[in-house]
Amino acid sequence: MTSTTVPVIFDLDGTLVDPAGGITEGIASALRELGLPVPGQELLDTMIGPKLSDSLLNLAKVPADQLGEVVRRYREYYVASGIGQSRLYPGIRDILESFAAAGRPVAVATQKPQRLARTVLAHHGIDGFFQGIHGSADDEAAVEGVPLGKTQIIAAALRELDTQHAIMVGDRAQDVAGAIANGLDCIGVAWGFAPLGELEEAGSVAVVSTGDELVAVIERLQAIHTAAMSGVSNDGNV
Repeated sequence: MTSTTVPVIFDLDGTLVDPAGGITEGIASALRELGLPVPGQELLDTMIGPKLSDSLLNLAKVPADQLGEVVRRYREYYVASGIGQSRLYPGIRDILESFAAAGRPVAVATQKPQRLARTVLAHHGIDGFFQGIHGSADDEAAVEGVPLGKTQIIAAALRELDTQHAIMVGDRAQDVAGAIANGLDCIGVAWGFAPLGELEEAGSVAVVSTGDELVAVIERLQAIHTAAMSGVSNDGNV
């Protein structure tokens, strides 16, 4: 790869890793233990990806004074059982290995708490591929102050990559919105948890269904970037 190689920033849950019920079962278990209503599976699935405390408050309608305890019980379940239920999506390890061999930098930007994101990636043996792993605050129950959203988390990944140019890969609208806010293209993956049409409506440059398709789109965007940089160079402006 040349110095114009475009880094790739990945979302985590629904993009690199299939939670395989570990997240939704953990949420349901925490709610049941506290005698709170448990949403149906379809609604639980929509809670994968966005900030957990926001989903609990706005979708599961958890009272604010019980939020901290729900998160605590969920976290206990997830660490004890949920991580073990998760699995890498097909082809992900091969993609990361090929990028490493080619010298393409990669990072993670997730709304999962940063420390836990590192634990999940280490569990699957892929943490060493990433130049940066960025997530939300470790206290998911915090509702005061200004919490980090996807835009800020992606911006942190860009700073560590020391670039203003990257390709975002994610499975939900907030991935696309965060990428666009940072001036990035976002490729949506259809194997995640977005409802039909969400990624297209959010403004993703493409929605892919396989790892091979993902690599092909990344290479196409890389070619466009390389051609643009070459044009600037030929104009004598850099």
